[in-house]
Amino acid sequence: MARLVRFGVSIDSELIRKFDRYISERNYSNRSEALRDLIRNNLIRREWAETGEVAGGISIVYDHHRRELVNKLLDIQHDYHEVIISTQHVHLSHEHCLEIIIVKGASKKVQALTNKLRSLKGVMHCDIARATTAEKLK
Repeated sequence: MARLVRFGVSIDSELIRKFDRYISERNYSNRSEALRDLIRNNLIRREWAETGEVAGGISIVYDHHRRELVNKLLDIQHDYHEVIISTQHVHLSHEHCLEIIIVKGASKKVQALTNKLRSLKGVMHCDIARATTAEKLK
């Protein structure tokens, strides 16, 4: 880990009270660790807004009885093979499936993949958990 730097911050008393409650609810051991996580999360959001390389997981819930949906999902995934690292398929019920797609690549390409999957009829839920390759957080 890099050398730690200490600095002072002036914060309104009501805001620090809310921040302390936030820290407690999430089981942080101190304000510093909570603040570091908030900073990292904002940097990851910026990574995704830029054109750099990102990582994440796309979750899809869909009706596998929907005509041709499975084939369309697979065709799209093959079109984006360069950003897909892994997939996992789970049967939620007789009708519904959950698929998790682990991705790494250009943020615009990953977002385009997510949007194509989301727009298919029969996809009931599609969301992305944005993560980082951690290269820019060093």
